[in-house]
Amino acid sequence: MASESGNDLTCSVCHDIFKEPVLLKCSHSFCKICVKRWWRQKQTRECPICKAVSGGRHPPRNLALNNLCEAFLLERAQPAPSGSEDLCSLHSEKLRLFCLDHQQPVCVVCRDSKTHNNHRFRPINEAAQDHREEILKSLKPLQEKLKLFEQAKGNCDQTAEHIKFQARQTEKQIKEQFKKLHQFLQEEEEARITALREDEGQKSQMMKEKIEALSREITALSDTVRATEEELRAEEVSFLQNYKAAVRRVQQRLVLDDPQSVLGARIDVAKYRGNLTFNIWNKMKALVSYTPVILDPNTVHPYLILSEDLTTVNLREHQRLPENPERLNLPSVLGSEGFDSGTHSWDVEIGDSQLWCLGVAAKSFQSQTGKYNICRLHTVTFSKGKYIAFFPSDLSIVLPVQKLQKIRVHLDCDKGKVSFSDPDTNTQIHTATHTFTEKVFPIFCGHRLIKILPKTLPVVSDDAE
Repeated sequence: MASESGNDLTCSVCHDIFKEPVLLKCSHSFCKICVKRWWRQKQTRECPICKAVSGGRHPPRNLALNNLCEAFLLERAQPAPSGSEDLCSLHSEKLRLFCLDHQQPVCVVCRDSKTHNNHRFRPINEAAQDHREEILKSLKPLQEKLKLFEQAKGNCDQTAEHIKFQARQTEKQIKEQFKKLHQFLQEEEEARITALREDEGQKSQMMKEKIEALSREITALSDTVRATEEELRAEEVSFLQNYKAAVRRVQQRLVLDDPQSVLGARIDVAKYRGNLTFNIWNKMKALVSYTPVILDPNTVHPYLILSEDLTTVNLREHQRLPENPERLNLPSVLGSEGFDSGTHSWDVEIGDSQLWCLGVAAKSFQSQTGKYNICRLHTVTFSKGKYIAFFPSDLSIVLPVQKLQKIRVHLDCDKGKVSFSDPDTNTQIHTATHTFTEKVFPIFCGHRLIKILPKTLPVVSDDAE
């Protein structure tokens, strides 16, 4: 049975319950780590109490004392019997009162003691009710905060899934684009190699015919030379009899033209290899377009949908998207790149859309609470058959404009100008000036399909081709 008091089970060095107690020769016990630490500070291994020198460096464990300490710690850790917590620990009386000054339950004896002199008391049930109500009152905002954290975690979970979806979709689109580029390059390679082989075949055939013709001439000349040499070796009479025929035969061969080098027989390597990558790139530019503004899918409203190339916005059914502080609460979308210097322009095809809004906006025009500051918008809007310009300086102006199919937005950050025009007729629609104090982004809003038009890259003339 463990001692009711822990005093007999306390190490005299650390003044705590023994941990791995060891027994010295002098019969005193200490924690193993305590006596080791004590000896490191002394020149001899002496007892911390009686100073007797212990012979061994590793004193034996005191198993009996160790078992008592473990039993005591286990007993102390056991919960108190039911109902014992309702009794005063000092007077063993029922706890019937609550001291408001000390904020603790007390018994009637405690109430009359000096410790609680002139203190305020409440019946235990009233105090418990008051404190329960206080806790419940403070618990409500905590519960609300818990809901916020749970919602935030749910949104993070949804965002994590959305990130995976975005990565998969983007990877798929990247592969499709590179597949088209690979196919184009493969077709160009095959076409050029085919042309090279055709050229090789034609020139090889030409050289074959030339070689055959030269071979025939060589054979004929060789025969003439051999025959003439035989005539020269003949007897005088025979030689003289055949002299005229030999001279005639030699003269016939001498009138032949000398062989000439064949012009254009070799392959024009420069034609096939010269500026090869430049020529392929130049040809590729005729197939590639450049869009000056790319839409940012992280800002698009759930009622809108973007095309895969991020250049077209259209209305769609509401889609579930994770909460995102960058996403607009208006049915609109921002460009992916903002501007704070230089000049920039982009053409937008609006077609037959009956409700749209185009222009630029400071990204802070939507606050974190979802409220909008129209003074940070610089747009032209079409609604209910009217074209309206919204600018901080002009607020709103109805524009005398006929039906438009396209609009060009021109932004000059350095001069602080935003202008709108009809690119088909090069007619100016509206221009406003404003001092931009922060980066502005292209903004697009439409209930029907609106598209940012691409710009064709200039193609450099290629004389080699």
